[in-house]
Amino acid sequence: MTSPKSLLDVEQAGQQLSSAGMSSREVLRKLELLAKAKSALQQMPVSAGQRCDAFFVPGRVEILGKHTDYAGGRSLVCAVERGFCVLSAAREDAVVRMADAARGECVEFQISESLEPAVGQWSNYPMSVAQRVARNFPGALRGADIAFASDLPADAGISSSSALLIASFLAIGAVNRLAEHPEFKRNIDSMEALASYLGTLENGQTFRTLAGSKGVGTFGGSEDHTAILCGQAGMLSCYSYCPVRLERTIDMPTGFVLAIASSGVVAAKTGAARQKYNRASRLASAVLEVWNHQTGRNDPHLAVVLGASADARDRLRKLLSQTTRGDFTCKELSNRFEHFVAESEKIVPAAVQALAAEDMLEFGREVDRSQKLGEELLGNQMEQTVFLGKCARELSAVAASAFGAGFGGAVWAMIDQDKADAFLKNWQEQYQNTYPDECSRSAFFLSTPGPAAMCLGSPSDHNQLLHL
Repeated sequence: MTSPKSLLDVEQAGQQLSSAGMSSREVLRKLELLAKAKSALQQMPVSAGQRCDAFFVPGRVEILGKHTDYAGGRSLVCAVERGFCVLSAAREDAVVRMADAARGECVEFQISESLEPAVGQWSNYPMSVAQRVARNFPGALRGADIAFASDLPADAGISSSSALLIASFLAIGAVNRLAEHPEFKRNIDSMEALASYLGTLENGQTFRTLAGSKGVGTFGGSEDHTAILCGQAGMLSCYSYCPVRLERTIDMPTGFVLAIASSGVVAAKTGAARQKYNRASRLASAVLEVWNHQTGRNDPHLAVVLGASADARDRLRKLLSQTTRGDFTCKELSNRFEHFVAESEKIVPAAVQALAAEDMLEFGREVDRSQKLGEELLGNQMEQTVFLGKCARELSAVAASAFGAGFGGAVWAMIDQDKADAFLKNWQEQYQNTYPDECSRSAFFLSTPGPAAMCLGSPSDHNQLLHL
């Protein structure tokens, strides 16, 4: 076994994370993860003299914007302070060896357009990256030895899967200098564009001239990737999508912190929850199809429909009340449309305005409305996430909501920073008393809006992917 050149200085990486705005408590956690990843990489027979690249890739919290992104709507998001610490070193061949340092698991595969990802496994994400990179950026591609460690709860709605996909892309992209590839330069000119492209690696769609492929099997958008790549420490960001556009940033209210609870109800994009998630996406597509078929238009997503004319909403409401499509009833189509309109066009803007005015009471009302409509119209909530949100409000959270794909997953609560530890303890105890089986798989933690994905270690001309 040999060590790659310039293996990461962990202490220096900790200073970088702190300078980027990460809290001291979380920096200490990342130092532990980096040490694990470093040890795992050293166990691989890495070629002597190869440079080591290192990254931190966070998860994300969706404050508001349930199932809006793939329909061109809005969401309010931030990165969290937990995530993946990744180290990689280039190989001379096209093989990728990827080790999960925390679980002691390792996969090996070839960067190839003919690669068949392992559906249902965590390796689906890095393998999908390798397959798509080979398709979109032809040429002599090099593999990499990659080791990672994560403190994000898996399959919990906090975007661990998208973070793993992004981490895999950054590692493979760095050793191949993808930012210098002509096709990359032609299509990806900003962090928002990179987020949109990486969203298509999951949903399989084509991005500009970069041809799509199978993806990982989810029909989602690019909200997660945008929050992970473009988030700002201490800030909440309001984005609209298709294409990605930053509408506004808002400071995290002074004196408040996010408490996050993963319910322990698995929300795996590669598992059973995928069908339910995709059904919500298909419903939005079906609403759009009704509009385009009946009007002769070719609008690309629901946000464009809403701006088609002054009476577009009422026209579409009437059409949906008289239409079934595929296996969707009139009521299901109407509910999906009404949810999108309320969440994207009313709740998100009103909540952003309330935050900007530091009107926490009004902000809490809008978040409560979003949670209620998620239960009644979108139908993506479980009794466990409903309980966690209600319980958080009863324990004095100014706002609380389930977030992410739903059908399991997590809940955030905005709470007084001075009472955060006591709140978290009480919240977890009440959940354990009510749902003891799920609580054994749950996780409760605090976070401020954290920094976006970042390179760690000494500056490198390899790492231009995060400096677009």
